[in-house]
Amino acid sequence: MLKRSRVCGVLPLLALGALTSAAIAQADVPPCPAAPAGYDAALWQKAWQLHHAALVVDTHVDTTTRILDIDFDMGHRADTGHFDLARAKEGGLDAVFFSIYVDSRFYGDEAALFANPPATINDDWLRPAEPGAANGSARRALDMIDGLLRTAARYPDQMVTCSSVAELRAAVGDHKHAALMGIEGGHAIEGDLGLLRLFAKLGVRYMTLTHTNHNEFADSCAPAAPRWGGLNRLGVKVVEEMNRLGMMVDVSHVSDATFFDVLAVSTAPVICSHSSMRALCPHPRNITDEMLRALAAKDGVVMINYNCGFVDADYAKNRNSREATRRIHEKAARDKFAEGSAELREALAKLDARMPAVERPPLQKLVDHVLHAIEVGGPDHVGLGSDFDGVPCVPQELDDVTFLPRLTYQLLAAGQSEATIRKVLGENLLRVFGAVEQRAYALRGTAPRCNDPATDHLPRER
Repeated sequence: MLKRSRVCGVLPLLALGALTSAAIAQADVPPCPAAPAGYDAALWQKAWQLHHAALVVDTHVDTTTRILDIDFDMGHRADTGHFDLARAKEGGLDAVFFSIYVDSRFYGDEAALFANPPATINDDWLRPAEPGAANGSARRALDMIDGLLRTAARYPDQMVTCSSVAELRAAVGDHKHAALMGIEGGHAIEGDLGLLRLFAKLGVRYMTLTHTNHNEFADSCAPAAPRWGGLNRLGVKVVEEMNRLGMMVDVSHVSDATFFDVLAVSTAPVICSHSSMRALCPHPRNITDEMLRALAAKDGVVMINYNCGFVDADYAKNRNSREATRRIHEKAARDKFAEGSAELREALAKLDARMPAVERPPLQKLVDHVLHAIEVGGPDHVGLGSDFDGVPCVPQELDDVTFLPRLTYQLLAAGQSEATIRKVLGENLLRVFGAVEQRAYALRGTAPRCNDPATDHLPRER
């Protein structure tokens, strides 16, 4: 068995990239349960064996938010949420990039704090004009990292934190869950390239450049009006520094202009950590066929998101209509009855009965996104980025991580080869991760990028 002591350093890491997942995958495949209703028993057996023999990677799981906000214990099987270590083992999920998710509400302008240094070391720094105006993004990210590290320290026999392809493969070979980190929301670095370097030191191995907000260096897909028109000059330095540090640049959540700017600037492959296909569901969070082809041309990978609203346009439309109508009726009930009263509880219960939740889309809708991505981008450029514990709805037959073998079954049923399915389940992402590490190795010794307040806010030079 491959041991951790044999994979230290960069050069052994590069050699490991050629190893197949079968060489280090879990040796013990759990007993195959009875085939789900409507599934062919023989094909189900084949899918189960393939799934548990493959190295399965998910690039976006938000359980870290639950750890931080509700003190969720990931080490024991839970009956809520999508993920814990016990269910991950049952579902054959070997490695996860846990999201260091910084909500846009933590974003602010901290520049006033540092604009005018005190006259002497004995004088205090200026404070923002309004309480609470300072940026809390980095603090939020650090607290979330601490939550994951505390969990790993508590369950060393079940999981291990990893920051390289070599460490990931070694953890799986040792029958442990491989836990990695990716920042979701580039405002976590507060526009500071030094903070980016420190997050890399802590083991963060990708960063989603934006979330639902524009930030100091890049435009998001969410606001209608652009701020920078893509990347500004600081954004160029962020991408270049991520290449130098061996951090994957993640273009989920960014605007289309930012997407193409990143591909023009990055000298390493780029990922979409949790996005689906806009051709099948026209949501701005998804990527177009043109974007996928461009991503594939630079050897990148799109990791398909499981969010119902990103895989099924009809679901998104019906849910939005229901929620808008329900808000109107709920407001009327709250205006009529006292908060906490029996009358209000009864009125809301009747409203729920009259307006049930929109039915979740079938698993086939998600499978269609995977198949479309394979057809358009090629089998080497597709993976899985579930958004488990970060979305309110996932498709039927994929209720939590234990249902993952059903996705493998559906891909086999659709005629995909075992080789392609292994790539989608994890090997494509590991190839890209390895290429990013190789690029960082090639850039060793180059000077770190530094902030320049006089020019960082200027448009990208084209």
